[in-house]
Order: sequence, then structure tokens, then C-alpha cells
Amino acid sequence: MFSLKKNNSFGISQIETAMIKASELIVNPDGSIFHLHLKPEQIADTIFLVGDPGRVDMIASLFDEVEFEIQNREFKTVTGQFNGKRLSVVATGIGTDNIDIVVNELDALVNIDLEKRQLKTEHRQLNLIRIGTSGSLQADVPVGSYVVSKKSIGFDGLLNFYKGRNAVSDLAFEQAFMQYTQWGDLLAKPYVVDCSDELFKLVHSNKTVQGINISAPGFYGPQGRVLRIGLADSDINEKIERFDFAGQKITNYEMESSAIYGLSKLLGHRALTVCLIIANRVNKNALENYYPKMEELVKYVLERMSNLPA
Repeated sequence: MFSLKKNNSFGISQIETAMIKASELIVNPDGSIFHLHLKPEQIADTIFLVGDPGRVDMIASLFDEVEFEIQNREFKTVTGQFNGKRLSVVATGIGTDNIDIVVNELDALVNIDLEKRQLKTEHRQLNLIRIGTSGSLQADVPVGSYVVSKKSIGFDGLLNFYKGRNAVSDLAFEQAFMQYTQWGDLLAKPYVVDCSDELFKLVHSNKTVQGINISAPGFYGPQGRVLRIGLADSDINEKIERFDFAGQKITNYEMESSAIYGLSKLLGHRALTVCLIIANRVNKNALENYYPKMEELVKYVLERMSNLPA
């Protein structure tokens, strides 16, 4: 028997079955989820997502107490306490393909009974905050800036594989962007998703820049870099820099945010991305030693998130 169950604010229906098959939800012999090697009790409701496993250690060093850590491949997790709040930090590795794994498995940990392989009747909402590095696409967003992304544009096409993508996307923005850039037929259709308003208001301040990022499916060609292979559209970065939709400009490139925003919306979670600008693609300069500024950003976000109501 199948029944339709609504479990988020967009009213997106999900099929609830008697049991999710082993091929669809892989659980390790110790009861942990397949890639992350985590059990439900080992993650907090507020989770920081970082690309670099080394950044997990940097963030965890600021915790008052560490209660758990584990690593499988690039997926490293530490859970602990900061200012009386239970927090987790997870290394995702690079790219939206990894984000597809991480967000789906984090959601499964809290919203699926792994033993019974059934959806839980009560939905548990997570706060997913990406802290990363990024390249600026505007001359007035210099290196060393902290950009909080109000929207994220996915060049990766990941969300297009999921039912309900239109319900969580800014379709007018998408259409205007595709028309302005003369988007190629061979490219994945871009999608545009908003962050969590609650998390944005909590983190954004006079120390940060409000922006819109692009999540690219690669570091070189998909971000307009040329080494030995030319680009399908040699003017793409100039088009992105000039694009304006109702006074909104695209500020920066990175590689994970769009999937975090899109999957979080579909699954009923809250998401936000905050990036340190380490290169300016317009001014052609870079922040060579960005580690002190990254630690400063991490401390800032930890302090702001510690004010999140329980």
C-alpha cells in the first residue's frame, strides 16, 4: 500500500511505503548510514558543512567539548558543544554530487527509522550552514569579504532530477538569467533557490555582504577558467557580472550551495551559505594566506548561530 504524506511547508508529497528497500537506503552492519557512517544520535540539529576535512578540525577546536568524531573517505564529522549548544560539523568534499549524498543521508538519519526502513511520523528540521571559500564576480566585493548568499544558482543540474524542483525555485529569476546569458542548449538548466530567511537574519550583519552565488560543477571551465581547453562561451563571466534582476546582482562562484539550498527546501530543512572571498575574478587578485580570515569567519558564524532559539 502507498500513501501520500505532506511533510514540509511547500506541500510536496512524498510516497510513504511500508519499507524502503535495501538497495535504496543502504545501512552499514553497525547500523550507521552508508557514506557518512553516522547513527541518528550522533548528529545535532544544527550542522556546519565544509568542503575541507581539515576545516572540521579547525571548527571542532573551538568547541567547548567534543563528544563524537568519525571519518569515512572525505566525509568527516565531529559533534560537540559550543556556548551550551550542541553542534555538528561535517566535511562534504567538493561538489554538488557530494552534497546530494550528505544532505540526503543527514535527512535520512533524522526522518527515517533506519531499522524499520520507514518514514518517521514526526518531521525533524535541521539547520544546515555551509562555511566555504569563494571567488568574487563583482569588483566591489573584494577579497577578504564575507558573503551571505540570499540565493544560490545551480549550474550543476542536480535539482532537476527531483520532483518538486519548480515549487522551490525562483522561476522568474531563472528565465531572466537564461535569456540574458543566451544559455546553451547543451548545458544543464540552471535552478535558483532562496536561503532560509530565519538563518539569513541571524547571520547577516554589517560585517557581511548580502549576495547571490553560483554553484558551478567544476573549478576550471564551469567557472570560466582557461588552461589548455577553450570555453564554449568565452564571455560567460562578463555576462554574469553585468546581469541584474530587479536590482539583484550575482556576487560569487562556489561549488556546493545550490544543492544544499534546493535539497533542504524539498526536505523541509533550513539552509544558509557564508563564504570567504579568496579571489576576485574581476580585479584578478587573490588572498594568498586566507586561513586567519577563515578562522575569523568561523568564529563569527559560531557566535551568531549560538543565538539560534532552541
